[in-house]
Amino acid sequence: MKRLERGENMEDEDSFGQGNGEARDSLSTLPRKIAIQIFKYVDVADLARCACVCRSWKVITQANNLWNRLDFYRVRNRVTDKVVTKLLYKCRPYLIHLNMRGCQFVSEPSFVSISECSNIQDVNFSECRALDDEMLKLVAKGCKILLYLNISHTNITDATLRTIAKYCSNLQYLSLAHCKKFSDRGLLYLSSGKNSKKLDYLDISGCLQITPDGFKNLSTGCSNLQTLLLNDFPTLSDDCLTPIANKLTKINTMSFLGSPLISDETFKRIAANKHLRTIKIEGNNRISDVSLRAIGLHCLNLEHIYIADCQRLTDLSLKSLAACKSLAVANFADCVRISDKGVRQLVDGQCGPKLRELNLTNCIRVGDMAMVNIHKRCHNLAYLRVCFCEHISEAGIELLGQTHSLTSIDISGCNCGDAGLSSLGNNSRLRDVTLSECASITDLGLQKFAQQCKNIERLDLSHCMQITDGAIKNLAFCCRMLNVLNLAGCKLVTDLSIQYLSGVCHYLFQLDVSGCLLITDKALKYLRKGCKKLKMLTLLYCKGVSKNSAQKMMRHVETVQYSSDEVPSYFNY
Repeated sequence: MKRLERGENMEDEDSFGQGNGEARDSLSTLPRKIAIQIFKYVDVADLARCACVCRSWKVITQANNLWNRLDFYRVRNRVTDKVVTKLLYKCRPYLIHLNMRGCQFVSEPSFVSISECSNIQDVNFSECRALDDEMLKLVAKGCKILLYLNISHTNITDATLRTIAKYCSNLQYLSLAHCKKFSDRGLLYLSSGKNSKKLDYLDISGCLQITPDGFKNLSTGCSNLQTLLLNDFPTLSDDCLTPIANKLTKINTMSFLGSPLISDETFKRIAANKHLRTIKIEGNNRISDVSLRAIGLHCLNLEHIYIADCQRLTDLSLKSLAACKSLAVANFADCVRISDKGVRQLVDGQCGPKLRELNLTNCIRVGDMAMVNIHKRCHNLAYLRVCFCEHISEAGIELLGQTHSLTSIDISGCNCGDAGLSSLGNNSRLRDVTLSECASITDLGLQKFAQQCKNIERLDLSHCMQITDGAIKNLAFCCRMLNVLNLAGCKLVTDLSIQYLSGVCHYLFQLDVSGCLLITDKALKYLRKGCKKLKMLTLLYCKGVSKNSAQKMMRHVETVQYSSDEVPSYFNY
């Protein structure tokens, strides 16, 4: 019997689950390889439950390749040393990927067990409270072929970086984001270690204690770095980045989100690196069109550019990027000086037909002419964000409905009414649509849209004040594949809408009805009965829902946000 449970006496994998008259469910009668592929989508807790269903399922769940990856993140608030050590003992020879992110109740026994998994290559200890220098030393000494290590948001010090330099000779990926207790000396250890030439990804976002000397140490030893993330770094200056720009010539990805002190001089040096493929900048009022001119001149193979909230950039910046023939992702959110002219110059360039994602959120000078040029040139554009571009009228939105490559669109705060929404429905490929604060939309427009876009998966109707139960009824019965729906601030929506959704939208896993004052406890009963897959429910400012009912809902839904406070004034647009 034990050999049977281990699957050792099964001569033909394709006959798995057949012949003994025991396996009656469709999963057990599938070929073994296919059944295992299905079980790969099940997390650790559910996999353990599946093993208790029947003998056939137990045999499937013991397959070696189901245990090469362990993810404790979803059960992080209740997983203990006993559970971790037991599972690691079972899958020790096969384990390659381990996620311990946010596990709060593990201690030394768990780390000892991890150190005995000699084949492990990928470990995530981010936000793991128990991790310290000694625990990491245990892991590093035992797991000698580590390639990926995430120890962000932990209390490690220079001693840990010394350990990594000594024992992790194959390490390629390292995240130290928001680790506050290591210093420049730690980066010196790292850059002089056995793995310094192999390290190609480093994240030191939010490590404000690093001085220019630390960056100098880093650039001297880790000369093969290809990805460097320096986000949330308000003290980052030109002096810090000068050695990086001069010595790390193989870098292809750099990110400076939240680094306001960097100037054009630094970006001109960075742009001299012709290997650059991805660059991200946010919240910087010092850089100007000069930086983008240098990037457009030298980085012709640039693929992804994210330049958000950089107020000095104008249309000249977009004109400079038009020569980047491989550009596929472009984000210019909150660059308020960009206009239709700049968008036209960008899409008329070599990158126009290759653009897949474009974000023009809060580019208040962008209007219908930009939509005309996007429709003409961007034949592969899948994702478009034009939130709060007030000069885009329904005529421009109609053109977007004829841009059939689009699968995701955000027109929040635009002048979209029923005619525009109906025109959007002409694109049956749309899967993700955000219509937040489009106050002119009524039931009629939403009904026409739902009847055409039946495969929509994510829809945001927050603060569309005229939407009623009639429109939601039509939406529920036409769009049964909905999995994310936002109805926050739709004050005319009642329990009847939730009844419709619960009756037919069985794939719904995220729902927001914040500020829907007519929603009551009855709605939660409908959700418990019909939406078995619901994982996130937001009930802020729902005065009609009792605290007792919300707490009862927490037994069925993973995350419930609830309050019965008065609706704040900013919530009423």
